[in-house]
Amino acid sequence: MKKNIAILMGGYSSEFDISIKSGNVVYKYIDRNLYEAYRIHITKDTWYYIDDQERKKTIDKNDFSLLLQGEKIKFDAAFNIVHGTPGEDGLLQAYFKLIGIPQTACDFYQAALTFNKRDCISVLQPYGIPTATNYFLNKGDAIDQDKIIATVGLPCFVKANKAGSSYGVSKVKTIEELIPAIEIAYKEDDEIIIESFLSGTEVSVGVITYKGKDIVLPITEIVSENDFFDYEAKYLGKSQEITPARLTKTQEKEVTELALKVYKILKMKGFSRSEYIFHNGVPHFIEMNTNPGFSEASILPQQAKAAGISITELLTNTIEECMN
Repeated sequence: MKKNIAILMGGYSSEFDISIKSGNVVYKYIDRNLYEAYRIHITKDTWYYIDDQERKKTIDKNDFSLLLQGEKIKFDAAFNIVHGTPGEDGLLQAYFKLIGIPQTACDFYQAALTFNKRDCISVLQPYGIPTATNYFLNKGDAIDQDKIIATVGLPCFVKANKAGSSYGVSKVKTIEELIPAIEIAYKEDDEIIIESFLSGTEVSVGVITYKGKDIVLPITEIVSENDFFDYEAKYLGKSQEITPARLTKTQEKEVTELALKVYKILKMKGFSRSEYIFHNGVPHFIEMNTNPGFSEASILPQQAKAAGISITELLTNTIEECMN
């Protein structure tokens, strides 16, 4: 008998539209021989099922069920492809844990931890994971520009602490640009992380649980036409994404081992994508995405393809791993 799979997409953040695109790719490539797929849009106002004719039906949040033509549909698993809150920060993970439905993303604590860039870095640093030098701000804190620049230097990056797709991120080259960049970041979150500039080759590393084992996928090199891997570079074609990355064997070994170590330290599961920069020849951890973009052209599907894993195979493995 086919399993009922809810494909969760949308969310409450600026990444809503990106998540809808990712969810529709999952819906397109999911194995219909194994699964009955249902697209579920997660919005602030309501959660609803949407059919191929764009008709909507509200989800009962009490048990995450759906009433269709008088029949109550219950789900065997949820494929969580919601970028940002509530799908990537632990809220949906905790909800599904409470009602006893398996979901494909990492567990709720790991999601909350990795979504919080400051906390994630703070956990990894005692394990010797190289990171940028950073400075933290909360909304309402006094802003000592001289102290910030003395700590992280120029240029530096100002980032919203809990946001994705490079929303709320600015590269600051002069002290005059610092306050405007902080104001931009505060539009996305009330917490900010300011980081020293890391110069070098940037790579994106996919680590997934595949057939019961944690594996590192072929690495992608990021070459942005802009100052950094921002929204335009990620989604509007302003970058080259080269898989496999143009690394030496030594560099490849170093970042592969580091990415796998980070995945295990954080007790991750499912699929993830982490960013690293080879600063002074050493790979430095930037951040981890636990629900990365999932269009046909997105980095993780590219990497899986390079490893000989089709999108359908990747989806089936992810669903089966969560149910097992």
